[in-house]
Amino acid sequence: MTAKGTKFVRNGKLKEDRVREGLQAILNNEAVSQVQFQEPEVLARAMAMRTELNDFIDCLILGSAAATADALVSEDEELQNRVLRESIRVNLRPINPAFSVYSSRKVP
Repeated sequence: MTAKGTKFVRNGKLKEDRVREGLQAILNNEAVSQVQFQEPEVLARAMAMRTELNDFIDCLILGSAAATADALVSEDEELQNRVLRESIRVNLRPINPAFSVYSSRKVP
């Protein structure tokens, strides 16, 4: 997450304080669990999505979120838009048919 946050700061999409506060909120929230990227189901999904996504970190994030949650909340608009593509959704559905990605500004 730090790598993604740093990328957004560098590109001017987020302010450094927002990234720092977001990371602290995630790390200090007991309701948020950590997922090991080396879990077979996560790696299998991440590698399947690699043909569709250039950023392997995005593949890992999506694969781990779909394997363990009903939704992913992200500020990454590109990632949100990419998940709308059927070719990516196909790789997520076998894990969780109801999985969705939401903007942090539009959380239901």
